[in-house]
Amino acid sequence: MHSLSSLIQFHSTYFGVMESASTALFLFALLLATTCNAVDPCPSAQSHDSDLSLIHIYGKCSPFDPPKLDSWVNTVMDMASKDPFRVKYLSSLAAQKTVSVPIAPGQNVLNVGNYLVRVKIGTPGQLMFMVLDTSSDAAWVPSSGCTGCSSTTFAPNSSTTYGPLDCSAAQCTQAQGLACPATGTSACFFNQSYGGDSSFAATLSQDSIGLGTDTLPGFTFGCINAVSGGSIPPQGLIGLGRGPMSLLSQAGQKYSGVFSYCLPSFKSYYFSGSLKLGPVGQPKSIKTTPLLLNPHRPSLYYVNLTGVSVGRVLVPVDPVLLTFDPSTGAGTIIDSGTVITRFVQPVYNAIRDEFRRQVKGPFSSLGAFDTCFVATNEDIAPLVTLHFTDMDLKLPTENTLIHSSSGSLACLAMAAAPNNVNSMLNVIANLQQQNLRILYDVVNSRLGIARELCN
Repeated sequence: MHSLSSLIQFHSTYFGVMESASTALFLFALLLATTCNAVDPCPSAQSHDSDLSLIHIYGKCSPFDPPKLDSWVNTVMDMASKDPFRVKYLSSLAAQKTVSVPIAPGQNVLNVGNYLVRVKIGTPGQLMFMVLDTSSDAAWVPSSGCTGCSSTTFAPNSSTTYGPLDCSAAQCTQAQGLACPATGTSACFFNQSYGGDSSFAATLSQDSIGLGTDTLPGFTFGCINAVSGGSIPPQGLIGLGRGPMSLLSQAGQKYSGVFSYCLPSFKSYYFSGSLKLGPVGQPKSIKTTPLLLNPHRPSLYYVNLTGVSVGRVLVPVDPVLLTFDPSTGAGTIIDSGTVITRFVQPVYNAIRDEFRRQVKGPFSSLGAFDTCFVATNEDIAPLVTLHFTDMDLKLPTENTLIHSSSGSLACLAMAAAPNNVNSMLNVIANLQQQNLRILYDVVNSRLGIARELCN
């Protein structure tokens, strides 16, 4: 166990929140409770009402093995290296194209999800750490006997409320990759791609799902039978998109089409964020921008990004590169599963070039980041502001810069979208969303953002 003094130093260095004596005393008391009194800092699966804890997959409360604390930047770079697959996948969804990956047995699944929420499935409830994904609809979990799945699986035979759905069920027609016979009856099997380089085969099923103290009976999800590729979340995924199979849609009026989350920093090894379902407990005062709907891919959360400022300079870009176009999938989405924000190449180049003009070089590269500089110049690094319809988001420095493990370099934590058949999609990713309350109000078609310390 870390000593109290080393923990205080760790938090002071990594979180940057010791700006006042009161904050320091608060952290001291918190650390005293978690070290001297041996209180488990990990949140209970039974959160209050519809307010659930969110943890990073490599955090202390995650069931997956974390990397060394001093190499977190390498972990971020490793996660970001998989972003091109996801952005390409999201682009293909936006353009209403499919990504076909054959199912092959026996391949191991890698732990690449970003943020996890504790979910209980079945009766009695079986605890699963499921990845939160705002760009997916259907929920799915690995089931007993799955080929290529992780060691933790859902056991349908142990649940008294489990039941598979057959092809006659209305939900079966809503599953992508449907595989039903033309005549006769059969279980509803389907295949889906995930992350651009992976896929799975599953059986559409129903069972109770527990979220904090809430229980939703008859929840429809996929029980995975086989996986292929390296991006399937080990203990499943819960989709918070806008489609008919998403958690919001299946919950009906229970959550009124409203949820929000606050993502803790990747550096917040000891802390968790929160997922709030429903209008209760949401911020009373919050700036909002309209959510746009792409009828070809209604699950994605499009927003109207009108421009980007670096410092006081509005970066000159062709408006066409930011304009929402449902026919091509062009525009900007906000996504919980991409690590670093990706702009189409001309937009990113313009942002990067202006950033470089305002920061003294020389510049070098580090992983996905092509604008790294000596950290002593960080005090002159300009803020980056994202301009949306009716709302400006001035990104905190911690959401704009990432540091090397040694701390000697600071890098602009953004990158260009990968070159592919539809390189017109900008993605606001989770590194830029950390320590912000992101509110999704689907019924009123609005997205809200407010500052909040998520740890």
